Amino acid sequence: MEKKYIVGIDVGSQSAKVFIYDLAGKIVAKGKKKLAPMHLESPGIVEHPNDNLWDSLCEASQLALADLKENVENIIGIGIGGIRCCRVLLKKDGTLAQPVISWMDARTAVPYEHTNPEVAYVTSSTGYLSCRLTGEFKDCIGNAFGEWPVDMETWNWSEDEEVIKKYQIPREMLFEAVKPGEIIGQVTSYASEKTGFPEGLPVVSVTNDKAVEGLGSGLINEETAVISLGTYITLMIQGKKLPDNPKALWAILSSVPGMYLYESYGIRRGMWTVSWFRDLFGDGLVEEAEKQGLSPEELLNEKAEKVPAGCDGLMTVLDWLANPWEPYKRGIMLGFGAHMNEAYMYRSILEGIAYTMKNHCDEMCEELGKPLKEIVISGGGSNSDLFMQIFADIFNLPAKRNIVNESASLGAVINTAVALGCFKDYEEAVKEMVKVQDVFYPNKDNAALYERLNKKAYKVMPHYTDEVLKEIHNIYNE
Repeated sequence: MEKKYIVGIDVGSQSAKVFIYDLAGKIVAKGKKKLAPMHLESPGIVEHPNDNLWDSLCEASQLALADLKENVENIIGIGIGGIRCCRVLLKKDGTLAQPVISWMDARTAVPYEHTNPEVAYVTSSTGYLSCRLTGEFKDCIGNAFGEWPVDMETWNWSEDEEVIKKYQIPREMLFEAVKPGEIIGQVTSYASEKTGFPEGLPVVSVTNDKAVEGLGSGLINEETAVISLGTYITLMIQGKKLPDNPKALWAILSSVPGMYLYESYGIRRGMWTVSWFRDLFGDGLVEEAEKQGLSPEELLNEKAEKVPAGCDGLMTVLDWLANPWEPYKRGIMLGFGAHMNEAYMYRSILEGIAYTMKNHCDEMCEELGKPLKEIVISGGGSNSDLFMQIFADIFNLPAKRNIVNESASLGAVINTAVALGCFKDYEEAVKEMVKVQDVFYPNKDNAALYERLNKKAYKVMPHYTDEVLKEIHNIYNE
C-alpha cells in the first residue's frame, strides 16, 4: 500500500521550516532556511526585509523535497503555520505593499493606520503565505490575534460597528475568515514552480503558531499545560469556553474548532536570550565544543549540569525586550559570586525562564480553578535534559518531552490530516501522531529548594529592581 505524506510548514521569527510527515507522525524529510536579519530602521520599527518570508519558505520547501526519498506524488496536502501578531499589508494582487511588520514592531500593538494608498488588504503572516501558495484571499480566523476585529464567540469577523471602528480595518480589507482544518485552496502553477510542491495540492488552514504548537504537542485535555519554548515563550491550557474578564491570562482560538486555549503571560525574546548568551562567547566556545565533539549548546548544558540547583543564589530576570507599557524594564542578573562562571550564568537563565513561567502558570490556574497534572515542553530547548529537569523541579510536576518537538509543524499536519479525512477526529489524530519520548520527574530536594527561592526571592525581586530601572529610564529619557 502506498504511503501518504503531509507537509507541515512553520515560518517563525528566525527561520522557515518545512517538514514532511507520514500518518504515524514521523518526519520523513525536512528543509530549513534561516530568515534574513530584521530591518531595524528606528526604535520601535522591526520589519522582515524584502519578501523574505515567502522567499525563505520557497527555499525551505525545495530543500525538504530534495530530502524526500519517496515519490512526491504521495504528498496529499499542506498545512501552513506562521508567526502570529505580524501585520502584513498587501496590494490588490496579493503582493506586498511594504515589508512585513514583525510582532516585535510597536505598530502591531496599536490599531492599524491606513497611510499607504497601495494597501488593499491587511492580513497575518499565514494569510499572506497561504495566499501566495493558493491565490485565495482566505485565512484562519485564529491567526487574527491582537489588534483585529474578531468575534471570539462566532469564530468570524465582528459585525459590531464600534469594534470595526476601534481597530480601523474595514471588512473589505480583511481576508475571508475560515476555521482551522478547512481547505483554503490548491497550490497554483506559480507556487508549484517556486516551491516544488505539485500543482493542485490542497492547502489547509491552520491557527497561529502557538495554538497549532499546542495541538502538535498533544494538548487536547484540560489538565495538561504545554510550555512553548520559542522566541516568545508561553504556556497554554485548553478549555471549552471563554472566561469572563480574565486577569492572569487571555483566551485564544484553539487549533481544534470550537475549543479555546487559555494562554499565560509569557517571555518576549525568551529562547532568543539563550542564543544571545551562547553567542557572547563567540569562537572560544565554538572551538572548545569542537574539541569535545559537541555543539556549543551541548557544551554549555554539560557545564551547567555541574552547577547546583539554584545557582548558589544567582538569579536572572528575563526582560530582554520590555513590553510597550513597561518601557523601563531591562534584563537583570543578580547575586554574583567570585566562583561563578559562564555555566552559572547559563543555568541561571534557564532557571529564570522556568521560574517566570511557573509564576504565570500559578496565577492562571488559580483564576481558572484548574490544577495541573503534568506539563509538556515543546520547542528546540526541550532537547536539553538539564532544561527538562529544571522545569520538572520548579513546577514540581512530571515534564513530558515528545519524540517530535517541532510541534507547530506537526500541529499543522494534524489539522490537515483531519481535514482530508485521514482520521475521524482530533483525538484519534493526536493518539496516532503525537508520541511521548520520555518523562522527567521532580527531584524532591531540588523542588523544595526552588520553591523557597522562588517565594522568598524571585517573585519579590521586581518590587525592588523596578524602582531602580524606572530611575535609569527617566535619566535617559528626560
